[in-house]
This record gives sequence, C-alpha cells and structure tokens, in this order.
Amino acid sequence: MWFMILLPPQKKQSMKVLLINNIFYHKGGSEAVMFNTAELLEHNGCEVVFFSFERPENQYCRQECYFPELGNNLRRVINYFWNSDASRNLSRLIDAEHPDIAHVHLFWGGLSPSILDVLKKHNIPIVHSVHDYRMICPAYTFKDGNGQICEQCYGGKFYKCTVNRCSKGNLIMSAMMAAEMYCRNKFHHPANYIDKFLFVSRFSQNMHLKFDKRFTKDKSMVLYNCANSGILKYRNCNNDTYGSYYLFYGRLSFEKGISTLIRAFGQHPELKLKIVGAGPLERCLKDECRKLNNTSIEFVGYKTGKDLYELVANAKFVCVPSEWYENNPMTIVESYSLRTPVIAAAIGGITEIVEEGKTGLLFKSGNVIDLCRAIVKSKELSEASYLSMKNNAESFAEENFNENIYYNKLIETYNDVIESCQGISCTHS
Repeated sequence: MWFMILLPPQKKQSMKVLLINNIFYHKGGSEAVMFNTAELLEHNGCEVVFFSFERPENQYCRQECYFPELGNNLRRVINYFWNSDASRNLSRLIDAEHPDIAHVHLFWGGLSPSILDVLKKHNIPIVHSVHDYRMICPAYTFKDGNGQICEQCYGGKFYKCTVNRCSKGNLIMSAMMAAEMYCRNKFHHPANYIDKFLFVSRFSQNMHLKFDKRFTKDKSMVLYNCANSGILKYRNCNNDTYGSYYLFYGRLSFEKGISTLIRAFGQHPELKLKIVGAGPLERCLKDECRKLNNTSIEFVGYKTGKDLYELVANAKFVCVPSEWYENNPMTIVESYSLRTPVIAAAIGGITEIVEEGKTGLLFKSGNVIDLCRAIVKSKELSEASYLSMKNNAESFAEENFNENIYYNKLIETYNDVIESCQGISCTHS
C-alpha cells in the first residue's frame, strides 16, 4: 500500500523558491506540475513566490502585482523574442522577495529568455523543468504542418520549421518560431543560463542530448512528475472489477490523438467512452462523433478536482492516444495513483512508464487498427488479470510518482545547485 513506501518527513527548509511559468491557472500538465510543486514545497516549510503573466483566469497570489500584461498582438510578437516588461517586473520582484533559487517551467514565446538574463544578473540559481521540446524543436512537438512526426531541424536546420509549416500549417507563425530559435541559440542559449535541467523522462533527456550536445548529462537529471497526495482519497480501492466506461482526459488538441481514439471506439459502439476536457479541436471532434452516429461517446466538458478524480478512479481504463513525443503525462501519473490502468500509444516517454500487460496496454501511435486490438484485449481480460493490472499500476505509482521521493530529489537538487552556484548551502532549520 501507499503508506508502506513513504519516507520519513523531512526537516523544514529555510528556502524561498521562485516558480515561473507562462500560465498561472490550471490549463495543462505543466501547470499541474507547477502547482503541485508549490504545494509540496510549502508543506515542507519552503516559502514560494510566483512569476507569470497577468490574466483574468489566474489563481490569486500576492505577487500578481508584478505579473506583466500580455499586451496587444504587436507587443506579443515582440515579446515572443524578448519581453522587456517581463524583465523589468521580474527584477522588481527579485528586489522585493530575494529568492534563493528559481524553478522555471514554460517560458519560451511568452516571458521569453529575458527572464534568464535577469535571474543571472541577480545571481539567482536556475533549475528548469523541461515539459516539451521547445529548446530543440521550434514548434515544440516534433510534428510538421501535416501532423506527422518530424525531426528535420536536426543539426540546427530550423528553417525546416518554415518550409514544413510546422506551427499547425501557419507559414507566418512557423517562420517566427524558426527565427526565434536562431536568435535564441545565437545569443541566449539556455545551457549558458540554466544550472540544472530537470527532464521528466529519459526519452526527453536523450532527445535533447541528440539534438544539442550543450545539454550535457552533468547539467541534467531525470525526475518523473509526482502525483498530488490529495487525489489519493478519491482512489476506489473496492472497484476491483471492470469499470463501466473508458476515459480520455486532457486538452483537446491535435497532438493528443483524440480523433484516432474516436475512430477506434466508433468500431466498438458497445463500449462507453467519456471525453473530458476542452480545447481547439472540441467542435471538430464532436462533429466527427455525430458523423459516426455513435451515442456511446460522451463529451463531459472540462473537469477538475473531485469531479475529475472520481471519473478517473472509476474508469475501466484511461486512454492516452498521444501522437507526439509525449514525456511523462500527468494523465498516467494520476491514473496509476488512482489504481486505474491505461491504454496508451507506444511513443516518446510513455514506454518508460507503461508496462505492456502489467500496468496497461500499448498500441502503435496513430494506428486505429492497433488501438482496436488493444481495446479488444482490454475487454477480454479476466477479473483476476484486471485486478493484477490495477495493483501493478498502484505499485508503479508508489515507486516512481510518490511525493516524498519527488521532494527529496528536488530539494537535494536545489541545495546542490545553490551550493555550486553561490558557495552556500541552504541548511535545515
């Protein structure tokens, strides 16, 4: 059980951590990781301060007076390369708060490399959780304008992003992404500023090393995302038989492979599929379901907290049909923690955390036929096999996605980085 592997509670830390992200509300996995990290740090005695953009959707925090405005369209284009407002506001925040370390999440194309320059000028050590491939792929998903996996920018050929219209077929945006990549690598390469890269999968770490040798192993480590312990109360320990439905949850966007999922379940109208989330493809996906005339596929909208976790805990399987180099999806982290196995695409970092036949079932990414095979296999599992899969998923989460393990590694990294950068070590109070 979960409590069996919990490590002894740590002594309280006298450390102030600055968390930085382009978005300051629950939109996707990176935001979930940032907010989970903040809660975990505060629970263990650290003080957390934030820096992001000003938005009406934002959660409240006392540092919001320092958040820069998004600005008009022209300003956003300029800020994509270098955000002077973010630079000035962050400098003011640092002068007021004096953080010991900065933990940066998503910031490219918004807060921009300008924040790295400010942090270094103030001698603030920097760690960066790498959630996507923005440092080696201009369009960040390794997909071209036709939705196909693409690695043509290898060797610094970022103009390929423009040629292939990798930003969802948009020539202007693709050209801007390519130009920003050339500019950044020439003048503000992240390896010259960031002291430690926290890759959320071995796959991601290896891809960065493959594309750019400056992401050296001595400046990087693999740290899987962790589940928020608060979700464990929603775990359905009595549901050892099949659930009544399959579940997808996440952003409804092209790289998530939801269209492939719908086409596969369209061939199994006897099975119930619930789709949770919102995003740019919502209308198109609903139209696709109407054309299939499949009433067993239900869109239930955006859910969070108790409503979401109960859906996950009571699902037969959570489906992760990704069609990009997924890293360490929070959907799998949370599903395992709630004892729910997954049916997932064998792509990117997913194969590191889904054990075929043990914690879930794998299929070839983007392949409807192979996904149907996995669905049929899931239907034919005996109750004993299914129970074993649920138990294995829970055990995997205990060993790999546990909060205490995550915190111990994170705080050790913070201390190491602070000591190596400033010659001081934050001690236990």
